[in-house]
Amino acid sequence: MALEERWARWLGGFKPGSVIFCAFGSQNFPEKDQFQELLLGFEQTGLPFLAALKPPLGAATIEEALPEGFQERVGGRGVVHEGWVPQPSILSHPSVGCFVSHCGFGSMWESLMSDPQLVLVPELSDQTFNARLLAEELKVAVEIEREENGWVSKESLCKAIKSVLDEESEVGCLVKKNHAKWKETLMSQGFMSNYIDNFVRQLLDLK
Repeated sequence: MALEERWARWLGGFKPGSVIFCAFGSQNFPEKDQFQELLLGFEQTGLPFLAALKPPLGAATIEEALPEGFQERVGGRGVVHEGWVPQPSILSHPSVGCFVSHCGFGSMWESLMSDPQLVLVPELSDQTFNARLLAEELKVAVEIEREENGWVSKESLCKAIKSVLDEESEVGCLVKKNHAKWKETLMSQGFMSNYIDNFVRQLLDLK
């Protein structure tokens, strides 16, 4: 799917690998104070960001949920968009360097087959399982550190983003190396079709 002109033009204004892209899907609705804290975390990185989010609980629109003075401080380097965006096309844009994801099933596979480094903020049970798989088993991502009450602070979000984008950090190097390896494997010719072929052969063997 071709990237819309508005997003292509905006993303094209930043250097390669510098933009944070955030999308939490259609089922994640944080409370308004948590929503604002996440946006302040993006602001704190000092990096450009595009956050495609739905209004939080307690707010009818994105505009009324933004932290006070947020738009004025971030200016053109930060966009909070209410509504659908072409996620695969955005992830494939060279300016995008980090994907902050809820780790839903579809987003998990799209993220593995793209280049941006991964920061995971799961909410629901299946998302938590997916996040553990990517962060602890495959070691291709960093899961956000939460406080005991489940709160995600702006400091923890900023720290996680910086850790995967810092090429000199041990964490950044590890997840980048493992991510590249899994992307190559998943996109190799015949990888997906082999599973189907093997399944069909096993069914035939049962006859």
